[in-house]
Formats: sequence, structure tokens, C-alpha cells
Amino acid sequence: MTRVLVVDDEPQIVRALVINLKARKYEVDAAHDGATALELAAARHPDVVVLDLGLPDMDGVEVIRGLRGWTRVPILVLSARHSSDEKVQALDAGADDYVTKPFGMDELLARLRAAVRRAEPAGGGEQDVMVETEEFTVDLAAKKVNRGGRDVRLTPTEWHLLEVLVRNTGRLVSQRQLLQEVWGPSYGTETNYLRVYMAQLRRKLEADPSHPKHFITEAGMGYRFEK
Repeated sequence: MTRVLVVDDEPQIVRALVINLKARKYEVDAAHDGATALELAAARHPDVVVLDLGLPDMDGVEVIRGLRGWTRVPILVLSARHSSDEKVQALDAGADDYVTKPFGMDELLARLRAAVRRAEPAGGGEQDVMVETEEFTVDLAAKKVNRGGRDVRLTPTEWHLLEVLVRNTGRLVSQRQLLQEVWGPSYGTETNYLRVYMAQLRRKLEADPSHPKHFITEAGMGYRFEK
């Protein structure tokens, strides 16, 4: 069963999420503050975290950074904060998705399923594909990236974005296609997601992130991967 860690200081939201998740056969742990969330995550190893940013003891972004120090678990942010800057800050810290309050339960559950699906290993039957550049090597079958003899740690979303681009080497992939393939079919206009995650890939893999050789932006259209 998929285990979900719900982190929110509003009892009615926690109650609603626990009821809906358990009804769909998820195992659920709940925390009402950041410190408890980090303790539960370490003890229970959830498959996905649903996290409110406005916690009583620390900002949710601190919780994201704490989790990202040791785990790639998908993190779905649930927050009343609507500004683009705050969304980008959460995504840049390592969140995989962002849902604003008030939210529809069906949409939240769909995004949660998509986050879990992105983090799962690919099924059998995939052809082994190794892509090499001067700076790094991508092993699509093993889902590994190596740079300078060391494995590079990528979040599930970073990996999925990299995989789509690498499988389309040399071809322009539109912003809409990337959003829908990586985040799901209900996405298409959240270009700030792409900006954040492309910047993270460049920081981790490009020799000069400010002048990328491999992750090319086609302004207003999309992105292209070049070996």
C-alpha cells in the first residue's frame, strides 16, 4: 500500500484528507508541525508527502529542505499562499507540485497519484539507452546520471524532465508537452515549473549553467536537449 504523510496544522483539513485517503486504500500518517513531520518521515518512510507551508513551528520550505537532505520522496505542497514567488521558492527547495487552498479533493488526489507514479521505477521491456555528453552520462534504463565519476542525485521530477528531453535528443519539446508529460494532462500553462526545474538540471549537469550547451531554451516555445 502507498503510505502518505499529511502535514497540516488545520485539523479539519487533516481529517478530510485522512478520511479520503484511507477510503482509497492509502496508509496515512499525520503531523501538525514541521518537527513532527520530519520525525515521522524518518521513522515511517512515506511514499509521498502532502505538506502545508504555514506550520506553527517552522516554514514548510524548511521542511522541504530537511527532507531533500536525505530522501527523494515526492512532496505535494498544499498552501493558501498564491504568489508566484512563493510557489517558485517551494519548487526550488525541492517540492514536486503545488496546490493552492481552497482545493478540490479530486484534483488533489489526481496530483498525488501522478506524483507517486513519477517516482515509481519504470516497468520492464524498456530498451537500454545510454546517452553520453562531455560532462555527464545518462543511463535511462538504470535511471542514473553520472558526472565526473559520481552519481548525481536528482529528484523524481528532475529525472522525469531529463528523461523526456533525452528521449527527444535534438528535437524541440514544447512547454505544453513537457508540462503534460512530467506533471500530468491537466497542466499546460505553468511555465514557471519548467523554468525552476530546468535551472536545477543546469546547475547539476552543465559545466556553465549560465551558458548551457545541453539544455537549450527556445524562447516562448520549449526546450531541446543536445549532446
